[in-house]
Amino acid sequence: MLHPRPTLTRNVHSQVSDWIGVSIIRGDIKPGESLPSELQICEMMDVSRTVVREAIRTLNGKGLVESRAKSGTRVCAREQWSQLDPDVMRWQMETKEVEDYLAKLQQLRRAIEPQAAALAAVNANEEDLGRLRAGYEGMMSARDAESFAVADANFHQSIYIATRNEFFWPIAQMFKVALRRGASSARHGEPSGTQLDAHRGVMDAILSRNADGARIAAGALLSRSAFNPPGGQAAYA
Repeated sequence: MLHPRPTLTRNVHSQVSDWIGVSIIRGDIKPGESLPSELQICEMMDVSRTVVREAIRTLNGKGLVESRAKSGTRVCAREQWSQLDPDVMRWQMETKEVEDYLAKLQQLRRAIEPQAAALAAVNANEEDLGRLRAGYEGMMSARDAESFAVADANFHQSIYIATRNEFFWPIAQMFKVALRRGASSARHGEPSGTQLDAHRGVMDAILSRNADGARIAAGALLSRSAFNPPGGQAAYA
């Protein structure tokens, strides 16, 4: 069942999507079960049917629900959810053990980011390299953990963009969400000089068009990253 509705302000259909999406991911409505009818949701949320339909379309596009004529809207199996969608990620992190969830994302990142760095070394244009430098300079000049987290996320996002492969770009957006949340949850305090040196190694390899070096440097950096297996020391990456 759906929990009591939140107080709605602007961008109402997005808030309705959030409310239902969180309820699904939390398990209030399980895969295979039906959502309340449009009319019931309208009454529960005090919104129009147009708003509800737009919210359902949003959730449908994220793979969380499937609407069929005469049978209503049912929650899809977890395997059908768009797990890389930033909203789905955000809802997961609001409802699950954050460290366990981010550890799984980190496994994916270790599989992908070294290759992204190698491609960036080959394909990056001058604008891409400028973004990479700006991200690193932002980390160097950060005076608190939050500022560092923002610059760190920008640095890593710039690597994926610099691949010049559009299939990597959505992954960049997804990992940016995870990096920001991961840095805020990390058990490690302030970023160390060693961590900054590891980022510098990735940047220098990309700037010098050294694909193998970039791949190796990115792998080394990620081996120090936050949310290592249990017992590991969390750190920025």
